[in-house]
Amino acid sequence: MTTASLAPRTALFLPASNARAIEKARGLDADMVILDLEDAVKPEAKAEARAMAVAAAAEGFGEHLFAIRLNGIDAAEHDADVAAVRASACEIAILPKVEHAADAVRVVAALGGKKLLAMIETPRGVLNAVEIASVAGVIGLIAGTNDLRAELRIPSGAGRESLSLSLQSIVLAARIGECWAFDGVFNRLDDAEGLAAECRHGRDLGFDGKTLIHPNQIAVAAEAFGPTEAEIADARALIEAATGGAERFRDRMIESMHVAQAWAVLERAL
Repeated sequence: MTTASLAPRTALFLPASNARAIEKARGLDADMVILDLEDAVKPEAKAEARAMAVAAAAEGFGEHLFAIRLNGIDAAEHDADVAAVRASACEIAILPKVEHAADAVRVVAALGGKKLLAMIETPRGVLNAVEIASVAGVIGLIAGTNDLRAELRIPSGAGRESLSLSLQSIVLAARIGECWAFDGVFNRLDDAEGLAAECRHGRDLGFDGKTLIHPNQIAVAAEAFGPTEAEIADARALIEAATGGAERFRDRMIESMHVAQAWAVLERAL
């Protein structure tokens, strides 16, 4: 599904059942706030969390994008979640563990035309990611890296290289579907260097931004997924120097494709 909107660099998950976290999120610098009705909420608190998410959506998040993560299609709470989001002020829902395009089609229809971010968290989801990303109404894919590790039986101490095929497949699918691609969460809260390294790796793979689980991760991820000062300066110089066609710029050859990439760098810098 083509989306012309600039992709968020940072998408912060928080429990929809935590009123204090919701209020605090309005003052944070995350590009997108995600109110979670799924993993972050205890079973006995699901109904209350749903009501709190709807109330938070009505109040809004200022300039921030915001979304509500539904419980999965097989969960008892799923239909109530969909009905609540459809009737709410929230314009984006997140569906976990999407494995088939038909699931995305059904949920988009049930949401009454609101947009959907599809989480790719299983081997089947990875293999069907192109079809999922191409569904009308799907505006992005999110790599569910924790669940992917479990589903693929990857040892807990294994590095990111064990997810390389899955991550690149998700990015490829998002590019074919012309939608956003978000990297998965970083679980350690006290390792800024590790977070920065993982963000750089995600950016190098082509992800637009990263999903986060704590406010202290926002600044690191925002910097990693934004262009550096050197990249901005290079992009400006390239645009000014380009005259059309293939030509030399500094120590490399450029053409119209590189000019378009330079404009994209400047757009991301805004």
